[in-house]
Amino acid sequence: MLYSVRMRAAQGAAHEAGGRHISGAERMVSQEQIAPLTQNMLERAFTHSRGQADFIHITIESVPAEAIRLLPLLPITTVDAPDVESGRLAAKAALAAAGVAGKAVEAGLEQLLALGDSMRGAMLICAETGSRLDASGMRGIRVSRMDIADDTQFIRWLSRQGFGNIHIREAVVLATKVVSAPGMIAELCWSDDPEYTAGYVASPQGYIRFPKLKPYGSPQGGRLFFVRPGTSVEALTAYLETQPVLVAVPKEAE
Repeated sequence: MLYSVRMRAAQGAAHEAGGRHISGAERMVSQEQIAPLTQNMLERAFTHSRGQADFIHITIESVPAEAIRLLPLLPITTVDAPDVESGRLAAKAALAAAGVAGKAVEAGLEQLLALGDSMRGAMLICAETGSRLDASGMRGIRVSRMDIADDTQFIRWLSRQGFGNIHIREAVVLATKVVSAPGMIAELCWSDDPEYTAGYVASPQGYIRFPKLKPYGSPQGGRLFFVRPGTSVEALTAYLETQPVLVAVPKEAE
């Protein structure tokens, strides 16, 4: 039996009461892993570079084995653009190659950059028009109930690729689930961690990492999910928020 363990942390008040988002984390683990994992999540919430949380909510739920969907890990490539401007230009090109219309890319970025602070989740953006499709405000659509199938194998594989930080470990698992969702064309994301400047574009073709997508020291981050016109927002949201997923490192990548 696996358990979905989810943490969200805010400052000033609960998220629902207007508190500032500090940190969040998602894992699916066995019962014996729950205690050390929740301790790690608490330490993360209390020591995050965005500030110290004074509201922390941890949810633990069992996950039936028959409900879990197994997905192959997205292949990872890196585009080492020298600065934020060139990084964003390269990210725009990757989104266009994935099938997102140019005006949708620009409109989505405009909405992301207009945020006063980070959202907890993602905006759903029409991949043709650039209009926002969800009505979740600053909460956004939060992807939940996912993890790697074999953590030891995954860490070893990432190390061979030269990746050792927790950001990419979490991001590529989340991105793998996101691009498997019905109607999803691509995702654009960069972190709200002030000390982490990298971001990525993900599509069914792969995960493209850009080391510089925002200025160092900026607490502003977010996600844009570019969605095919006519997609059921309700069905897409339900998949992203409730479908349990485990991600496997492909055999050829071991």
